[in-house]
Amino acid sequence: MTEVVAALIWDARNERFMICQRPEHKARGLLWEFVGGKVEAGESDKQALIRECREELGITLTVQELFAEVVHEYSDITVHLKLYNAFIAYGTPILFEHKAFRWITPDEIPKYEFCPADTELLEKIKEAYGGR
Repeated sequence: MTEVVAALIWDARNERFMICQRPEHKARGLLWEFVGGKVEAGESDKQALIRECREELGITLTVQELFAEVVHEYSDITVHLKLYNAFIAYGTPILFEHKAFRWITPDEIPKYEFCPADTELLEKIKEAYGGR
């Protein structure tokens, strides 16, 4: 099983969160996801998330508490995905890895096609933060 961390990055007013679109040439290309990636040997979840966000978006995060986690089995990989609440501490997002990014409200989730592993996490976001 692959350990993966992702960031539920909120805007300054805590009303919208960031989603990123995967590049076409990668597995699950053009689907939307939370920014993040694999936890490397010797890294804590928070260290991995900070590293991944620097590499993929050029931003520095303040990582907060764990929001939710899920285990999902794809045909090519099984992931243990942990989603952490986070805020941008420094920087403006630059697309080094992804095709696009958006700031959306929980009510806008149905407008986007997400990676299957994110489905359960998105339901929890709608339950916790929908209808704000």
